Amino acid sequence: MKLKRLRLRNLRCFLNETAIDFEDMTALVGRNDSGKSTIMEALDLFLNDNDPDKDDASKDGNPQDLSIICEFSDLPHEVIIDDAYPTLLSTEFLLNAEGRLEIHKIYNGQLQKPKCTSVAAYAVHPTVDGAKDLLQLKNADLKKRAEDLGVDLEGVDQKINAQIRARIRQHLGGLASAPTMIPLNDENAKKIWTELKKYLPAFALFKSDRASTDQDSEAQDPLKAAVREAIKAKEAELDNDHRIH
Repeated sequence: MKLKRLRLRNLRCFLNETAIDFEDMTALVGRNDSGKSTIMEALDLFLNDNDPDKDDASKDGNPQDLSIICEFSDLPHEVIIDDAYPTLLSTEFLLNAEGRLEIHKIYNGQLQKPKCTSVAAYAVHPTVDGAKDLLQLKNADLKKRAEDLGVDLEGVDQKINAQIRARIRQHLGGLASAPTMIPLNDENAKKIWTELKKYLPAFALFKSDRASTDQDSEAQDPLKAAVREAIKAKEAELDNDHRIH
């Protein structure tokens, strides 16, 4: 995946929601205290699962709505989100109107130790009863939903959630899809977010306002991240070969 757009709200100098678009190479130019460092540190918070500092919320904004929003393009053809069966982000209605994966992270900056309170995908998603909450259902609940709706599951591997979801949507027909926030950090959808994070780009933040050495965490972590990514890619290759055979 590639980061295409970052949006910030209620974070330091970014009181009102501000969007920054990214290309293959992007330069940030601005006067001191214009927010350049905040942009880079926001990416570190989002992509490396870090928490803001207690003074990071905008002073005149809503500290409980400290928001970092990332939109990603160049999406993988297939993903594995809640079981070992590959599916498509488009099939799961997880893409926004521009065909991007758009993830919203909301933090409570009012706490002494601020933390992330909400993770959600903003996507054009089914809104009809019976289909709007399928990503929040576990396997047993999906099968119960199919039974309640009278869905024919013949030919469906009922151990595979993606196949059951697809058959339910097919059965319902008109899904009335519309832009919707899909929670990804509730009890049932948490695994989906855990799996999606594996496809996000790696990010390492280097700071030049002090002396650095090879032993600093920001120098060590990229190497560790590169090794992890190589191992993950090899495991995915082996998994794909196993599924094909």
